[in-house]
Amino acid sequence: MKKALFTTLSICALFTACKIDEPDKDLKRIVFDPGDLKFISTSLNTQKETSSALYGNPQALASLSSGKPDLENNSIIKLVTWKYHDNPQYTGGTITGELLSVETLQADNKGKISYQITNTSATAPVASDKEERIRYIISYKPVLRP
Repeated sequence: MKKALFTTLSICALFTACKIDEPDKDLKRIVFDPGDLKFISTSLNTQKETSSALYGNPQALASLSSGKPDLENNSIIKLVTWKYHDNPQYTGGTITGELLSVETLQADNKGKISYQITNTSATAPVASDKEERIRYIISYKPVLRP
């Protein structure tokens, strides 16, 4: 009797102890590839829980380093924004999660700046004022490298 009870409890424990928890198995992780663009700067918005990284070509880096309100000809800048969340493997740390948007500024040979936004999330609102977004992106200061 004890053996049968022990065997039954062992089998029940075996089936209930092994739970596969995959809450985000249907989500697809989109990874941004900067290509030839180099990292310029980063920012964090704690209210919206987003982090952004600014990438650009050498002309864009020179423009932002000079502090001028305009971009040099042939500059390309991309502002990539992710939703961030707590890192489950490190207490107090955060990691990037869902890619929300990629905003692209491109200056042609005459210095005219075009703006394009690509939203990869249905929850991310589309930026309404292009001129304001252009000024905001150009206002980034490159990080200082040793």
